[in-house]
This record gives sequence, structure tokens and C-alpha cells, in this order.
Amino acid sequence: MHSFDKPNDETALRLMNASASLMMERYPDIVFGYGFSNEYSFVFHEKTELYQRQESQILSSCSSCFTSLYMTKWKEFFPKKELVQTPRFEAEALCCPKLKIVCEYLSWRQAECHAANQYDTCFWMLVKSGKSEKEAHEILKGTLSKDKNELLFHQFQMNYNNEPVMFRKGSCIYQQKVEELSGAEGGNNGTRERWDVKVDHVDLGPGFWQKHPLIMTNC
Repeated sequence: MHSFDKPNDETALRLMNASASLMMERYPDIVFGYGFSNEYSFVFHEKTELYQRQESQILSSCSSCFTSLYMTKWKEFFPKKELVQTPRFEAEALCCPKLKIVCEYLSWRQAECHAANQYDTCFWMLVKSGKSEKEAHEILKGTLSKDKNELLFHQFQMNYNNEPVMFRKGSCIYQQKVEELSGAEGGNNGTRERWDVKVDHVDLGPGFWQKHPLIMTNC
């Protein structure tokens, strides 16, 4: 409908990330977010009392807010393109009893991002080369990740691993402490803390959580 580039439209993805970053400002209890394509997952602090933890109200509020932010930011990212139709984001809630399960879930979502993007990359390259969508699906049926990499390399001279990391790994958002140099009366300089929302494109394996241990635990 909006003629987004296939398989990935970088501007559309940056719009999703910008909307998600603003969600962290609107909902301080959101400690982490992960998104790819047209989806975003938000992790709330385990002790959140937002809407007295009423699932339906949290879902309704978040989906409504995300839609509003997306529409508000549209012209910033697509100044020459009209938003033809109001976006509709469906939401669901998952309750994870342990932080380990949350981290495993996010890792699984990233694996899903890789699989979906690799398939879509192959699919749209085949379609752009003249195959029908049905033919492209048939060619890719039953193929493994290795097969798709070889198809892209041999038929289109494309190394999938050189594609933009945002496409392959998705985007994560979290609060990052920033120290600022501040001037004080009398000429003494000091530092003050502030927190900024960081957008990153990294592996969400154990190493990430070891490097950022406070993301899930610091409220």
C-alpha cells in the first residue's frame, strides 16, 4: 500500500524504532524492547503496577499509544509520502516467571527474525529476477539456512552476512546511562547522570546480558 522496499525498507524500520523509543519515555516501566519487520516486543519491569497489572488495559493502552506515535512520526520519516491508512497493531501479553525465560524468549524472537528475513530476502530476489511469487515459494520450500545463503550467493552474487545488521538481527532498545560534564559555581566541574534510550542491533545471547546486567534488574 505504501510501496515499502522489499524485503526491507530501512526508513520504515527506523520509524518503528523511533516509535518504540518514545514508548520507553511514555511508559517508564518498559525496560527493554526488541523489534523486527512490523513487530515489537516490550518487556515491563517485573514490579510494574501499570493499570494495576490489568492485562487488557495494558494491551489497549500500549497498542493505542504505539499507533499514535507511529502516525505522529510518519511525516518525519516519509515527508513525501502520505499515510494512506491508519496502522493497526495487535497486541498480546506474556507473563514470564523468571528473567532467564525472558532472555530466552528474546533470543528466540531474534532467531525468528533471522529466519524470516533470510527467507524474505531470497523470495523477493527471486521475484525481482522474474519468478512468480508461487514459483519463488516452491523454490524455497524445504530449504535450510545454508541452502538460502548458497542461492543468494550463486544466483545473485549476494553475501547474506553482509546485509545490514538491522535487517538480519533486528533492533533492541534499552536505557543507557550517560555521564555529562557540568559546570558549577566557583569553576568546579562535576558530572551528572542522565539516561538515554539506545537503539542497538546486536546478538541477544548470554554475552549481551552479561555485558548489560542492569537492564532487567534496575528500575
